[in-house]
Amino acid sequence: MGHLLSSILLAISSNIDNFAIGVAYGVKRIRIGILSNLIIALFSGLGTYCSMSVGAMIGRFLSVHLAKFLGSGALVLIGIWGIWDALQTEEQEKRKQNKTSVNDLSYTTFIKDPERADLDKSRFIDVRESITLALALTINNIAGGVGAGLSGLNIPMTTFLSFILSILGIFLGYFLGEKFTSKMSGKCSGILSALLIICIGIYEYFS
Repeated sequence: MGHLLSSILLAISSNIDNFAIGVAYGVKRIRIGILSNLIIALFSGLGTYCSMSVGAMIGRFLSVHLAKFLGSGALVLIGIWGIWDALQTEEQEKRKQNKTSVNDLSYTTFIKDPERADLDKSRFIDVRESITLALALTINNIAGGVGAGLSGLNIPMTTFLSFILSILGIFLGYFLGEKFTSKMSGKCSGILSALLIICIGIYEYFS
């Protein structure tokens, strides 16, 4: 039951960025196709599976207690770094205002400027355009996946939850952005995601 809760929290944390992306694209009325959403979810699931598998593989060479300590500690440190990074987001964006391109694989780039992924200006993110977006979201969650794997979280269950919540996150985010023209900044989503990762690390250490 404890690992299930941690898996759910990790999947939510991994996909808060997807929700923020969905909101940003909903506000701009740039549609993300069903197949594109599935591609993003597939990348999210594969990223979770691969990074957690690497963490679990490293954990096999360590004692149970040491693996748990390192995994939990890594999650807390990743969370702290995530908060610091999110707080620097606005300043970094200002510095890079005239330098960013679609090749800049940062999910905050697409939150600030959703049109960057819409290469053909069609107001629709097709499968080809969704790959860049998927990579940006996946790369952002690799470190947390490794830490979770070290902590001993169930890999298939967490991968499945990550896949499902990625689809729901983008769909719900787009719906809310389109209907209510709300906006969730990369800074807010980054801090919330980081806090969840810290909670998982602390919970796993004491569970």
